[in-house]
Amino acid sequence: MVSLDNAEKNQQFAESLDGNFPLLSDPEKITAKAYGVLAFGGFFAKRWTFYIDIDGVIQYIDKDVDTDTAGQDVAKRLGTLGFPPAK
Repeated sequence: MVSLDNAEKNQQFAESLDGNFPLLSDPEKITAKAYGVLAFGGFFAKRWTFYIDIDGVIQYIDKDVDTDTAGQDVAKRLGTLGFPPAK
């Protein structure tokens, strides 16, 4: 995940969800700009999911993320794209 919030705020967010996943803080919006996801004059990032393979190649971009089903949707898309299951 990438967030425009600072590291402290992201840590609080991850802890509130008992999150066990990487969360990049991008308050300078460098990554968001590079991936073209800034919205509303740069105040927010679009909720897009990028599927990037081990070689760094973007295999798919989901521009219609449903936060209610995102976990299941990601798992299904990873399978469809042929990504190996997590060990």
